[in-house]
Amino acid sequence: MTVPHAQRQQMSNSSFITQFLLLAFTDTRELQLLHFWLFLGIYLAALLGNGLIFTTVAYDQRLHTPMYFFLLNLSLLDLGSISTTLPKSMANSLWDTRAISYAGCVAQVFFFLFLIVGEYFLLTVMAYDRYVAICKPLHYGTLLGSRACVHMAAAAWGSGFLTALLHTANTFSLPLCQGNAMEQFCEIPHLLKLSCSDAYLREVGLLAFSAFLFWGCFVFIVLSYMQIFRAVLRIPSEQGRHKAFSTCLPHLAVVSLFISTSIFAYLKPPSISSPSLDLVMAVVYSVVPPTLNPFIYSIRNQELKDALRKLMTGCFSAAIDCLLSSAKGSQCMS
Repeated sequence: MTVPHAQRQQMSNSSFITQFLLLAFTDTRELQLLHFWLFLGIYLAALLGNGLIFTTVAYDQRLHTPMYFFLLNLSLLDLGSISTTLPKSMANSLWDTRAISYAGCVAQVFFFLFLIVGEYFLLTVMAYDRYVAICKPLHYGTLLGSRACVHMAAAAWGSGFLTALLHTANTFSLPLCQGNAMEQFCEIPHLLKLSCSDAYLREVGLLAFSAFLFWGCFVFIVLSYMQIFRAVLRIPSEQGRHKAFSTCLPHLAVVSLFISTSIFAYLKPPSISSPSLDLVMAVVYSVVPPTLNPFIYSIRNQELKDALRKLMTGCFSAAIDCLLSSAKGSQCMS
């Protein structure tokens, strides 16, 4: 089948795309600045929350357990994912521009997909951790030793990396001839809309395979929690049931938030789809989970709150001692 000359020209011109244009939230300058300050507050809250969890878990020896090891990895993934999208969005609003370079778009697609997929696989591993802790407590030390935890965390990160590499390479190998404008962030579905070649079916096939893995992990999480709730309801003491639920409910809430926002963003009916709604949902599923995850885990987790309080008290005491030492003319000791 021959390709018309006009289409060949468009396809050849796609290789000269040097930047993409991201859809702005608003054209009003005052609202653009409001968007900048709002996202800056959200970004700082996410950095603070995830940074505190990472520091607390790494600092407190009592939290060096599989559950908190996976939580530390989750905080790193959240920090990375929100740092992939928000800074560029804030910069565009602050400087009243819509442009993102071709290389910047490639990097944004790769790192966001890498971190989001890695987070989903890690949430699946965390469901397995809670299942073993509650349903097979006598085998917990054997099934989730330090080496096994490292291997499972590495598998989550590695799966995200390979998935992102495969999808990014395949997507940006497609010829683009439908312009260079897309939604607020660089994403594969938006890039496929710009393609003018039947080769995009390869990426659709890869997305279908990824969706199969997604549902496989989802079914595993659901089945794990069915077994967990059955085991918890058989615990005779109310205090034991409360302790078991307090370690499971935060993870379940994080999983539900992550999956619900992602599903609605990508699988919502076309009848309710609109550029404005797509824009809002892109922000919701890429910004809300990384921001709320630290607070969800901190609300019901007494061990984490105690360790965080101890860390803050120690830092405050060290700062006071440093100020007193400075007043006396001596140097602060780290």
